[in-house]
Parts: sequence; structure tokens; C-alpha cells
Amino acid sequence: MVTASLVLGGIGGLILGVALYATRAGSLFPHRAVFGVLNVIVNTVRPIPFVILLTALQPLARGVGIPGIGTNFGVFVISIASLFAISRIVEQNLLTVRPGVIEAARAAGASRSRILFRLIPREALGPLILGYTFIVVALVDMTAMAGAVAAGGLGDFAIVYGFKQFNPWVTWSAVVVIVIIVQGVQFFGNALARRVLRR
Repeated sequence: MVTASLVLGGIGGLILGVALYATRAGSLFPHRAVFGVLNVIVNTVRPIPFVILLTALQPLARGVGIPGIGTNFGVFVISIASLFAISRIVEQNLLTVRPGVIEAARAAGASRSRILFRLIPREALGPLILGYTFIVVALVDMTAMAGAVAAGGLGDFAIVYGFKQFNPWVTWSAVVVIVIIVQGVQFFGNALARRVLRR
């Protein structure tokens, strides 16, 4: 679930985040109307608690042929939730690129499209890696909560075999596994970001 949601939400969030960055005032392709619409959409969906989103998106999932329960539904909701979270993280990390770098590239004759799709992502790669690392950790948390709708994973395991059977050892085993996964992801993300930032 984490992998599928990261691929779907990660690609969609990257596209939306780049669009937010590019169309904001003073950016490479400023467009007040487009930025305003995208900004409102992101600010509307992003703050919704994931547990509520699981319920709210059931009709939409059924409308596109996905049952309102199970692993596929969990991936569907997590992908949507991560899409809007990632878009904001991408936008904020792209904003860390120094204006002087962009101005120098434009002075050298680089087109706005070349700057947006080649220069800026390369300059913001370190922060982007850290941002995506944060999202992966959040996705692990979401998959655990998705166990409430029988989406499988450690959350479902802890609920069915731990909580419902009054077996705290099973619940705590799931907690330990989640902590180990999160620590591993965080360590790998931090190490990769450090390596990129040193270049």
C-alpha cells in the first residue's frame, strides 16, 4: 500500500506542486487565476483528517469502480491524501531555490521551461528528498489507520488479531515493526539527502 500510494500520490503531487510553484505571483509562469484555484483545492483537501477522508471518499471510490473497503480502497484514499500533501511540500521546497540562480540562468539564455523542469528540480533535490521521506513516514501511518476499513497491512493485523482478541502482544508487535520501518526510511532519506547536498 505504501509503495503504490507513493507512486500514484508522488507523481500527482509532484505535478501539482510544480504547477503551484510555476503559477504563483513572481514565478516563471505567473497566472493568478490558475494559482488561486489550485491553492484553494489544496488548502481544502489537505487539512481533512485521514480517518474522516476514509469515510468521505467511499462514494467517489464506488463511482470509479473501487469497493468502499479493502486494500484497493485504502490505496485510493491514501493516494489522494498524499497527492495534496506532497504538492504543498514540493511547492515549498522549490521555493528554497535562490532567486539569483534563476536570474543567472535567464541571463545566460535559458528558457523558462528549461529552468522549471531541469534547473530548479536539481537545485531543490536535497530538500525534495527530505520532503518525500517525511511523506513516506506519513504513508506508513496512513496505512495503519486504513486497517479500520479492512485495507490490510499492519493496522488491520493489529486491530483483528490484537485489539479484537484482547492480545496486547500482537498490538505491540505491530507497533515495533512500524517503528523499525519508520526509522529505516528516515535514516535512508537523511543519508541520501546529505549525499546530494554535499555535491
